[in-house]
Amino acid sequence: MLRGGEILICQRRADQPMALQWEFPGGKIEPGEGPEEALARELNEELGITATIGKRVTHIRHNYRHGGAVDLQFFAVHAFQGEIENRIFKEVRWARLEDLPGYDFLPADRGLIRDLASGKLL
Repeated sequence: MLRGGEILICQRRADQPMALQWEFPGGKIEPGEGPEEALARELNEELGITATIGKRVTHIRHNYRHGGAVDLQFFAVHAFQGEIENRIFKEVRWARLEDLPGYDFLPADRGLIRDLASGKLL
C-alpha cells in the first residue's frame, strides 16, 4: 500500500514463525481466488480496509533453507476505503521507501526491499 513516498509495512508478532520480522500485508490465495481477489480479502481481514488493487509490481519465488518455498506476488495499492486497523500484527506503520533496508524484513522480501529503496520498481 502506497501513500506518497511511503509504503505500509507490518511486523509479525513474537508468537508467530519468523517472529518480529517485517513484511507487507497480504496472504495466501484460497481455492477459487485470483491473486488480486486474495489480496483484497487479506487486506480486509488483516487491516479492516477495502482496497483497490493495482498492477502487479513483481513476482518472487523464494526457497528457504529449511526446505519450504513461497511464491509471492506483489501488487501496488494506491487507494482504499476505511481506517487502517491493526488486527493481527505487532505493529503496522508507514515507512519511506528509502528507509526500508533498515528494517529486518523476511528473507523472501529482501531483494524486493533493495529494489523499492533504490527506486527501481515504483
